[in-house]
Amino acid sequence: MFNLIMRWFEWDQQEGSLPLERVFEYTEEPLIAQFRVDGAPALDRLLRLPCLFMNEGVGDEVCRVGQVTRARVVNREVRFDYTLDPDVPPLRNQTIYAGRLALDMPHDFEFSRNHWAVKDVDLYRFLLRNVRPRRQRPTVFRIEEHEEIEPALVSVMMPFDAGFTPIYEAIQQAAANVGLRSRRADDIWENPAIIQDVVSLIDRARVVVCDCTGRNPNVFYEAGIAHTLGREVILVTQAEQDIPFDLRHLRYIRYLNNGEGRVALTAALQGRLQTILGH
Repeated sequence: MFNLIMRWFEWDQQEGSLPLERVFEYTEEPLIAQFRVDGAPALDRLLRLPCLFMNEGVGDEVCRVGQVTRARVVNREVRFDYTLDPDVPPLRNQTIYAGRLALDMPHDFEFSRNHWAVKDVDLYRFLLRNVRPRRQRPTVFRIEEHEEIEPALVSVMMPFDAGFTPIYEAIQQAAANVGLRSRRADDIWENPAIIQDVVSLIDRARVVVCDCTGRNPNVFYEAGIAHTLGREVILVTQAEQDIPFDLRHLRYIRYLNNGEGRVALTAALQGRLQTILGH
């Protein structure tokens, strides 16, 4: 069995409330009898069940699995505290909707109404059967189980060469002009292996800038990681032929490595960052 709590706003406050009369909506009568005492919800019994926390909708809305940890009735409302299970990744309502019959949720209207239901279904068995297993994890470096993107971070991938310092400064200026901060791997030393610092920097970034000048193999490798992780990647180069063949269908910024060229690079990169940020 599991609790289903549906509401219209996000599950990010660790506490919530519902009208008392909405408890046990879309719940079979035998279950209501099992979890009701003297006409009121037996909250202590309900707290023993896992919970599916959903936003209203049947599409890309995010839902989570967790537990109601405390509940009480106050002024005809059920107020409750809850925790989300960090070992269960966020789900999409469309996944739940596709399996609605198996979850005893046959009524479409249930997906658009705030309520607390009890379902006589093994929630975790449903998840094991219907949610894709996690992919094999990398062995060369570590990726955190859950993303923690820093919204203001731009990661810069370029050769470790003093000649690229003025270019990095031009990129830094473009980021600063739109309220972002930029870092590259040689700015940090958090792990014994430099590859882990590089990957962590990419994984935390909102945007990754890769300078392909000179066809540096490390930069190409890092660009591939950034694309795989789903980051916004901006390619820059001093020479068109330095863009890998497999990436030439993507837009890139070409610049000259002189004072005027670096100013132009800052302006072009600033415009691209503004587009990504929606400014």
